[in-house]
Amino acid sequence: MPKAEQLNASFRDPSGFLFSHGGTLFRQINQVYAEDYARLMQSGLYDKLVKAGLLIPHMEVEQQPVDPEACFKIIQPERVPFISYPYEWSFSQLKDAALATLSIHKRALKYDMALKDSSAYNIQFVRGKATLIDTLSFEKYKEGQPWIAYRQFCQHFLAPLALMAYCDVRLGQLLRVYIDGLPLDLASRLLPARTRLNFGLLTHIHLHAGAEKRFAGESVGQAKMNRNALIGLVESLEATVRKLSWKPAGTRWGNYYEITNYSDAAFEHKQGLVSEWVARVRPKAVWDLGANTGVFSRAASALGAFTVAYDIDPAAVEQNYLRAKADKEKNLLPLQLDLTNPSPALGWANRERASFSERGPADMVLALAVIHHLAITNNVPLPQLADFFAETGKWLAIEFVPKSDSQVQKMLRAREDIFPNYTQEGFEAAFGQRLQIHEAVPVRESERTLYLMESISR
Repeated sequence: MPKAEQLNASFRDPSGFLFSHGGTLFRQINQVYAEDYARLMQSGLYDKLVKAGLLIPHMEVEQQPVDPEACFKIIQPERVPFISYPYEWSFSQLKDAALATLSIHKRALKYDMALKDSSAYNIQFVRGKATLIDTLSFEKYKEGQPWIAYRQFCQHFLAPLALMAYCDVRLGQLLRVYIDGLPLDLASRLLPARTRLNFGLLTHIHLHAGAEKRFAGESVGQAKMNRNALIGLVESLEATVRKLSWKPAGTRWGNYYEITNYSDAAFEHKQGLVSEWVARVRPKAVWDLGANTGVFSRAASALGAFTVAYDIDPAAVEQNYLRAKADKEKNLLPLQLDLTNPSPALGWANRERASFSERGPADMVLALAVIHHLAITNNVPLPQLADFFAETGKWLAIEFVPKSDSQVQKMLRAREDIFPNYTQEGFEAAFGQRLQIHEAVPVRESERTLYLMESISR
């Protein structure tokens, strides 16, 4: 019988932890959290949040606990289809996660409860909506108690959002370095002086950072605070976050489909092939690598596959997310990723946050108009690309773009052609070592070829 295993990311909270048994996810709730859990469930707060799509639902189950002496209950939470991290989110995804956290806290206060932590890692995008996945994040509200998660909220949400809005959207990648949240003194120094004229940023970042310095890093804002003052604090944070904005413009690939060399016929043919192959393979999970604004991702998600749409360009990911949000798409998750430097394993013992590859393999991978960027712009040899794609998913729909293509010609104008093996024959030879080629279809009115392949290493 398989042994129950505690998840590497779930060890910091004495209230309980997640564990897996036989491929099913469970959460052990410890005795120390019994009173708070009972209040969450009996007060009506749990039902209210689940109905609003702000909290992941669960069932209480009979299951052997990992730590019987400490155990109070075992619950089985709904499994999130894909775990993503704040440094992979677009600006609006991080903003929506921040607003969801504040909304949950405000609603909890109406039931005499409060969020005891506000980690961005407790939020995931479920059915297209920012949702809290940590059932143990609540505690009974005590009159006069300040919000103990205030500093954490500022570090995990407000500081990176302010830097993305006022400095450069790429500064969101600092969350990959500071996984416990951006130091407020660093954010304060990086933000332009004019942000001190913004009352919310002055209060919650600049003055907050100054107070932390004066008190040698001790928790700030722990003086007694009545309920009205606490609600005022939350509403101030909410107003500050709502006013932060970033317009996706000026990046390299944000308007890719306006400058692409595809004719309408080629574009439609390519869409039709992708849809046909997805329908044939019937994958549950698709990763679109180099998704841009998600045109071809939607060919997969429309057929019921949960599709993660990765792209390196923050503007493209932002546009993709805003469209998914506007259209209330539930099967599409846009994320930011550099394929040449994908998200690594991070945190304690490099096991707390899973790497890109550890969250796979996908049932099917789409790699459309991306291989020439990897092979020519980034000098990755074709055999290594074949290894990567064979390990990333069982099925692969990949587009070969020859040197004669106008987009590749633009790349080669700026550098010496040191890629003698970058030919269609060389591509097929390299990929044929690791994947079985099922189909190779020339894309109409183009020099490109679309391939359907299956990994033979699985």
